[in-house]
Amino acid sequence: MNKRTRAIDEDTYKLIIATMKNGFVHEGVQSKPNGRVATVLVLEYNLGLRVGDILQLKVDSFVKDGSRYRLDIYEQKTGKYRNFTVPNEVYQFVRDYAYAHGISSSARLFPITERAVLKHLKAVCSYLALNGVGSHSFRKGFATNVYVNNHYNIELVRTLLQHSSVNVTQRYIGIGSKELEEAIQKNVCLG
Repeated sequence: MNKRTRAIDEDTYKLIIATMKNGFVHEGVQSKPNGRVATVLVLEYNLGLRVGDILQLKVDSFVKDGSRYRLDIYEQKTGKYRNFTVPNEVYQFVRDYAYAHGISSSARLFPITERAVLKHLKAVCSYLALNGVGSHSFRKGFATNVYVNNHYNIELVRTLLQHSSVNVTQRYIGIGSKELEEAIQKNVCLG
């Protein structure tokens, strides 16, 4: 786990994606719009996959399951099998991206390297003066959102990320002793 990166909130996520899509000039250097890298990061933020796994995706990776779609993948880092339902909006976003870029259903959606993604993200973060943000910040943002939006269910997040223990997940999304102390303090009811 990359301890140097932090989870990003929704506003920071949107700012980074918009900046990538529009391009920018930083220290006299023009950075062209890069919708491809922006799309990789959108998927990381919405699916919680690592960049390396996203770069291997094809439209065919999304399997129709009744009225839903699911992803069946083996994670590159861990070798673990992962199977989960993909929100229909995310699937449609992927289909639209593939169609707009003439990508066949059996071709990789993003024929670029992880290094290229990281390089462009680093340039955007430098331009926006964002510290502690890397590609893993998007996965951590996903995890934090799932945690907050599902009644602080740490076990759910652990399962989604396939962590070996709740302790790993707590460190991952930044739940430390301070947060635990605050939670206990908020729960005081003496009658």
